[in-house]
Amino acid sequence: MRRVSDQERRARLVTRHALAAPAASVEQAVEAVVCLHATEPASVFLAVQARTDVDPAAVQHALYAERSVVKQLAMRRTLFAFPRGLLPAVWGSASRRVAVQQRTRLAKEVVQLGIAADADAWLRRVDAQVLASLRDDGPATTVELRRRVPDLEHRFEGWQGASSPIAGRVLTVLGAEARLLRGANELGWRQARHRWCLPEQWLDEVPAPEEEAAGYRELVGRWLARFGPGTETDLVWWLGATKGAVRRALADLEAVAVQLDSGATAYLLPDDLEPVGEARPVASLLPTLDPTLMGWKERDFYLDPADVPYLFDTNGNGGTTAWWDGRVVGCWVQDDDGRVEVLLRHDPGAEALRALEVAAERLTTWLDGDRVNSVYASSMQRGARLP
Repeated sequence: MRRVSDQERRARLVTRHALAAPAASVEQAVEAVVCLHATEPASVFLAVQARTDVDPAAVQHALYAERSVVKQLAMRRTLFAFPRGLLPAVWGSASRRVAVQQRTRLAKEVVQLGIAADADAWLRRVDAQVLASLRDDGPATTVELRRRVPDLEHRFEGWQGASSPIAGRVLTVLGAEARLLRGANELGWRQARHRWCLPEQWLDEVPAPEEEAAGYRELVGRWLARFGPGTETDLVWWLGATKGAVRRALADLEAVAVQLDSGATAYLLPDDLEPVGEARPVASLLPTLDPTLMGWKERDFYLDPADVPYLFDTNGNGGTTAWWDGRVVGCWVQDDDGRVEVLLRHDPGAEALRALEVAAERLTTWLDGDRVNSVYASSMQRGARLP
């Protein structure tokens, strides 16, 4: 069994994730990491910035003019920005799984809240009203849809006892089912208030979802090409899928088992077995929930486990990170004037410090005075001092 060292894995990471050399376009930057986390709108822009020389307007153009990158709820009930060509695979696999889970949960809540005894019938009726409204009256924000479809005003008890309209839950399910898409954004690049629309209103041609196994095979193949080698545990976590789905995809792809420095078994595509040489050390400043940080479940080869409480929140969401030579060495923050400052967990040496300073200056210039806030800020970003 071929052995793939941690050093080689880091070399693959910086090279294939477009960190060692910039991608030529927004689309290539997205494809370099399969898809971008889009839970926080700014992360899409900052993840592209870390991998290209483009400005925010180019990312806006890809998202809302070319529509070559499309937001879709998928793996682990998380919003991602996918290359448009990957949507059929996602719709037929990861999104479908999330949609079934969320519709089942929503139906139970409809009954528990006393909205309707027959939750399925009630949801079918409301779904039809939402889709008819968008078809007849055009794309709309969530608030506008609540005015158009009164049943969306029913409320449920959410996080920490807060009461919220059920509209968000209904639209989330329809979005996961790819019956709705997130269209134009009415706010700036750091915030999101999308207008919901029908797929045919947003895409020139709406492709059919792939069959489930084919969809997972495509996603696993893309992941292995960019993140491999990875373990079964990594893939199950990243996909939010079952072991059975992952094992079938690996078998269909004829993935080859390799051994990691940890002794664990991981997998590579059969045409990707040649050793990869050392990569030139590079400094990178990555945003909250960046795909490179969040792409693996087992992260010891690039992240010191002792740093996790400082760089992740208590729910496992990664904050901003500073990287040198394929390893996380700290995070980055902005001061009151918007200047980017690197905070270190480890001393990476003089060369790295100079490179990180250059990266901070570049990001400061790119942000041009805009300040980015995050609900997933790590304790280190918040300035906490842990024992």
